[in-house]
Amino acid sequence: MKELVVISGKGGTGKTSIVASFAALARNCVVADCDVDAADLHLVLEPEIISRHDFSGGKRAKIIQDKCSTCGECRDLCHFDAICKDSVTGAFHVDPIACEGCGVCAWFCPNKAIELAPAINGEWYVSRTRFGTMVHAKLGIAEENSGKLVSTVRREARRLAEEEGKDILIIDGSPGIGCPVIASLAGADFVLVVTEPTLSGLHDMKRVVELLKHFKIPGAVCVNKWDLNPEMTCGIEKHAGAFGLEIAGRVRYDKAFTDAQIRKEAVVEYWLDGASEDIRTAWNLLAKYLFNS
Repeated sequence: MKELVVISGKGGTGKTSIVASFAALARNCVVADCDVDAADLHLVLEPEIISRHDFSGGKRAKIIQDKCSTCGECRDLCHFDAICKDSVTGAFHVDPIACEGCGVCAWFCPNKAIELAPAINGEWYVSRTRFGTMVHAKLGIAEENSGKLVSTVRREARRLAEEEGKDILIIDGSPGIGCPVIASLAGADFVLVVTEPTLSGLHDMKRVVELLKHFKIPGAVCVNKWDLNPEMTCGIEKHAGAFGLEIAGRVRYDKAFTDAQIRKEAVVEYWLDGASEDIRTAWNLLAKYLFNS
C-alpha cells in the first residue's frame, strides 16, 4: 500500500479539487482529509458518516467550586487571563478558549480546587463515499493541536487501508509548512505539490519543496491554471527541477471545476476534456512514480 500526499504552499491552489479527482480515478483507495483547520473535501465526496469520535489534544483547567475559597491566586498566576470572576456571585471560573492547559493554576492552588481534564478539541470521522472509505475531521472553533488531529486521521486512514487491502492511501494535506503539514507528510511514499502561476505561488512552493528536501521525501509539482501565466509556469517548473522534483503536469484553467463543484462531483466525473484530461495525465504519471519506483 502506497501513501500519496497532496499539499500546497498556500490555500486556494485547487489542491482539494485535484485530490477529489484522484480519488475518482484510483477507485481502490482510502482517502484522508488532513486539512483539518479548513476541511472541505467532504463537499465534493459527500461522505456518509459511519462512526464519529471525540478528539482530545490537550487538557483544560476546571475549578471545583466546593473547594474554591476565591482567594484569587490562580487568577494572579495565569499568564493567559483565563481565570475570570463572576461579578454577581464572586465565583471564579475558567474561560475555555483562553485556557492553554499549562497547569500552573492547579499546581499552586492552596486548596487543590483546580483539576486538569482532557479538552475536547474536535471530532474525527470514518465515512463511506462513492469512491471508498474516507477518514476526516473537524477542529473545534478557536481550538489548537491540529497537528495531533492530523496524526490521528492519518493513523486511522492507514490502518483502514491496510485492513481493506487497498492499493493506495490518498491524503489531502494542509497548506503551508507548519505542524499540520509536517504531520501530513510523515511516512509518505510520494508527495504532489500543487501550485499556481503567481509570484506568491512560486514563493510558497519553494518553502514546501525545502520541507520535502529536509525530510527526504520524493515528490512532483503540478501547476494548476498554468495557462493564466505560461511564463511563470515555466519558472516554477525550472525551480522544481533544480530541487530534483518531477513535473507531474499542468492543469489548465477550466470553468468545469466550478460547475463540477456545484454538482458535488469531481471534475473528472463531470467532464472528459479540458482540465479533466490534464488531471488524468497527471494521475497516470503519479501512478508510475508510486508503483514502478
